[in-house]
Amino acid sequence: MPSDMSFTHLIASASLFAQFVLVALVLASILSWALIFSKRSLLRRLDNDANDFDEQFWSGGNLADLHEQTRRDEDLHGIASIFNAGYEEYTRQQTGGRLDADDAVASIQRQMRVSQVREVERAENGLSMLATIGSVSPYVGLLGTVWGIMNAFIGIGQMQNASLAAVAPGIAEALIATAMGLIAAIPAYIAYNIYSRRIERLENRYTTFSDEMIGIVERSLRSSQRG
Repeated sequence: MPSDMSFTHLIASASLFAQFVLVALVLASILSWALIFSKRSLLRRLDNDANDFDEQFWSGGNLADLHEQTRRDEDLHGIASIFNAGYEEYTRQQTGGRLDADDAVASIQRQMRVSQVREVERAENGLSMLATIGSVSPYVGLLGTVWGIMNAFIGIGQMQNASLAAVAPGIAEALIATAMGLIAAIPAYIAYNIYSRRIERLENRYTTFSDEMIGIVERSLRSSQRG
């Protein structure tokens, strides 16, 4: 390949606006990959923690002991955080002397719901950025392409030379922006779809656990009320 048609030479000789577009797309691509790896690690940890907690919760042990164990965790998150919020409210209801089981269950349910929303928001953090990069990057690349082609045709008109040698560098420079836009967008878009489905499954799991725990708490409260 001739030196004046090399990738680096085309970028170096591009207009300032085209270089700005390319730099923006490269930064967007770096950011998207950082989010992809960070989100992958977080969701894997949340899944593993949920599996471990489910095993402890359904092992038949005392819920008070499980609460004491989770309460000591400085970085409490995921399904354990939802359990902790519900159990602490359950304890407050018992020590407060309230006997109305329906009101107590509703209060516990609200606390667990607040904790669940907080945990889902934590899991979703950064997901909107992936969606933005995936949807906007192709258009940014297209903008750079249009700008490059426009400059190429202006140059052709000024030189009054429409030969392939005169046209090729400008067109190649313009198409680099399209390629960079797709390089930034495709991984971000794929990751957004994959992680959205994983977070949706995680949210369903949190909801199922909350319903199961509310059932256990309600039976306990009604038993205490009858007693």
